[in-house]
Amino acid sequence: MKHDYTSVKNIYIICGKTDMRKGIDGLATLIQDSFNLDPYGDSIFLFYGWSKDRYKCLYFDGDGFAMLYKRLDSGKLQCPKDENEVRNLTQQEIRWLEGLSLQQPKAIQPSSKGVF
Repeated sequence: MKHDYTSVKNIYIICGKTDMRKGIDGLATLIQDSFNLDPYGDSIFLFYGWSKDRYKCLYFDGDGFAMLYKRLDSGKLQCPKDENEVRNLTQQEIRWLEGLSLQQPKAIQPSSKGVF
């Protein structure tokens, strides 16, 4: 079972430290009750614990939940600092999580439409 997750509408990171012993039901309850988000929507939810070398991803694919657990062999995630925040990430910010800060002041930002 291989899915292309690059077309998922929203990718959220739960910024506070999550109890990594939680399973699918516990994480889905956290999404609904603490953050008023829909775990059944077209969204991926990322959670990390005390040691920022591992994270879990939760995704509903239409007929059930999929959960991915990843442990980095070296390095740590560069997670946002606000403990009570949920952030909607771009695909580029997802790639930055593994080693770079989400705040990249020198990164070229998408331009808005100008008036000519």
